Amino acid sequence: MKHAHRRLTAAALALAVVVVSLGAWVRLSDAGLGCPDWPGCYGHLVGIPDQAHEIAAAQAAFPGKPVEAPKAWKEMIHRYAAGSLGLVIAALAVQAWRQRARRSPWLELGLLAVVSGQALLGMLTVTRLLKPLIVTSHLLGGMTTLALLVLLWRRQRPAGPAPAVSGPVRLLAGAALAVVVVQIALGGWVSSNYAAAICADFPTCQGSWWPAMDAHHAFTLDRELGATASGTLLPAAALTAIHWAHRLFAGVVLVVVGSFGLKLLGQRRLSGHGLVLLAALAAQISLGIANVLLQLPLPLAVAHNTGAALLLCAVLAACAQVFQGKEARGRVPAAGFPRHFEAVR
Repeated sequence: MKHAHRRLTAAALALAVVVVSLGAWVRLSDAGLGCPDWPGCYGHLVGIPDQAHEIAAAQAAFPGKPVEAPKAWKEMIHRYAAGSLGLVIAALAVQAWRQRARRSPWLELGLLAVVSGQALLGMLTVTRLLKPLIVTSHLLGGMTTLALLVLLWRRQRPAGPAPAVSGPVRLLAGAALAVVVVQIALGGWVSSNYAAAICADFPTCQGSWWPAMDAHHAFTLDRELGATASGTLLPAAALTAIHWAHRLFAGVVLVVVGSFGLKLLGQRRLSGHGLVLLAALAAQISLGIANVLLQLPLPLAVAHNTGAALLLCAVLAACAQVFQGKEARGRVPAAGFPRHFEAVR
């Protein structure tokens, strides 16, 4: 049973990465409303209307929303993958509950609760016509699911010797995780407001180091897509502020996560985590720059979203390893004794 649970967790983790990537593919290809209803598509739980009489019935049931088969299929493929992930997580929760006498099932049950919330947000994404706050929350829910699966997978692995890590490295680990989460939220806000292409140059934006921006409307959360809270058209300066905030905070991520990765490289039992972390960070920064310079080609844009998920996994795995061990406490040399004699003493 233990091995079956571990294999099921690995399958759920891989599927979660696929679902996050598919969600980005749907959003970035403007297919989020490819199906005007939920959970089916034009009333079809399986497939989409493709016969003449089915398309005519769909048009009658949803006037003003013509059937666009490519977009509808993208949305349904995402829903099928997300539904499959939900079923796998439900199986994990059932297995964990049956084994509750031997270990706590709360992580699996928490996962099931998050996925249930994701289903609700998926429905609201459609019924509220891609409201940015709901779309961003849906993205963060997907990342939360992925993070919990990483923790579950790590819990099931055989525990090796825990490294002793100093207090400052632990603080840096917490800071690295925090800035990655904030940057993912900012990236989701950029994507859900379709602000990625507002700055077509790098490292400047619109030829300026500080372009005209409207932060008030940019970060008013409760509003409709493309509109201010009062219902007027969202100004371009607001989109610029959204994009520029994400780009500036990428510098913070580079410094904090890069410092954390370099610190890990100097630790004998953590150097592998440091290498993976720095590789994921370099790839993500490179993809972000490439998306700006190449004007957001769909494969690169999806890869940037997937890269954010993988960077989160790398940081979370490194943090779990750092916090697993005891805090290292340096010895203070006695007065009058050179430091290299302390080992003998």
